[in-house]
Amino acid sequence: MDELRRWVPYCGEAPGPEIWLSRWNLDPVLGSVLLLLALALWRLPMGRDVTPRRLLSLRCAWALTVVLYVSPLCALSSAFFTVRVIHHLALVLVMAPLLMFGLEPWLRRLPTPLWSATAIAAVVFWVWHAPAPYAAALSSDGVYALMQFTLLASAIGFWMAVRRSGPTAAMGAVLVTTVLMGLLGALITFAGRPLYPPHFASTLSWGVSPLEDQQLAGITMWAPGSIAYLAAAMWIGWRWMNAERARGLRADAA
Repeated sequence: MDELRRWVPYCGEAPGPEIWLSRWNLDPVLGSVLLLLALALWRLPMGRDVTPRRLLSLRCAWALTVVLYVSPLCALSSAFFTVRVIHHLALVLVMAPLLMFGLEPWLRRLPTPLWSATAIAAVVFWVWHAPAPYAAALSSDGVYALMQFTLLASAIGFWMAVRRSGPTAAMGAVLVTTVLMGLLGALITFAGRPLYPPHFASTLSWGVSPLEDQQLAGITMWAPGSIAYLAAAMWIGWRWMNAERARGLRADAA
């Protein structure tokens, strides 16, 4: 019955190739919130907590929100599981760090033990990419909102915990996340049959089978997703080595 069901997720019904560029999300609630946030972000005075870099980070997060939830990319994620995966990777790998850095002065009191935050973020990501929870999110605007919020909030907690931890522990947590992301992507890629009912028919008008879409989504999660986390681990290591080198130079100079 799932193959015959009419799926109408938050971003609307899956569009065909001839109309998807015209499918902007005109949700009045989302539009009103974005407008109010824009007025606040572009009129916010500088201060001790509101530095130019933090403000730029928040403005970039606002712009990414428009791309993900207002532009035709939103509708395209109703058609392709691959685009949905890209959407979620953008949330956890780009939006979350931007908000973590921009809101850090207001989030600094939140407890973020590293391994608990790592486990929570991994569990949340895996749960929402299991077939049943994923189908539920594309069946209800409320469940969809819960999916988006928990993915983003858990990723913010993870990146905040990484930022607060020492380099060895931080690199370890990021590398564990890299492995888990790659494992989930591999499982989706090699499933051998379509797993996600909302996309059983949504890709056909594009000449793509649901299994091909699913395999590409798994590869996207497995390769670019894992590589992004690996790059973050390497960046943490590079900063740590530079800091140690600078400390050694200062010690020699003294």
